[in-house]
Amino acid sequence: MTETTPDPTLESLWRPLRLLQASMDADIGRLYAEARTGDTADLKPSYVMELLRLHAAGPMTITELAESVGRTHSALSQKVAAMRAAGWVRTLPGDDARSKKVTLTERATAVVGRLAAEWRATEAALAELEAEIPYPLSRVVTDIEAALERRSFHDRIAAKLAEDPAWD
Repeated sequence: MTETTPDPTLESLWRPLRLLQASMDADIGRLYAEARTGDTADLKPSYVMELLRLHAAGPMTITELAESVGRTHSALSQKVAAMRAAGWVRTLPGDDARSKKVTLTERATAVVGRLAAEWRATEAALAELEAEIPYPLSRVVTDIEAALERRSFHDRIAAKLAEDPAWD
């Protein structure tokens, strides 16, 4: 007789947070799709921070851009490739043969004012939302970061795995 193992993914403390963020990002994406001129109809909300950062700081290497937005070089390299394919950025030779500078296209430059307006409106809506709830998300994040400084997520997971014979 074979022992049946239940699907552990049916229970998740992460899922509600991920779904909430996906839903909120979808609402922002819907605003872009509904925009009067349609110039942001295919813009992904996940590109906006990088586009605004490039507008404010000018062309940057992928490493510089990654550091400025708190992402890994690998993750930003993939994102830049997608943004380039979508026509939002282009890459130019960097200061040495190994690096590339990322810069906005004319298409992106034409909408950065609108993107900045959306960013400000989103931050204001989040502040309004946080005022309506008893324990603001920004405080949750700060409290989780403090708890993880006391004991890392890695160490917490490793301790649980040490107790699970299936990990051996």
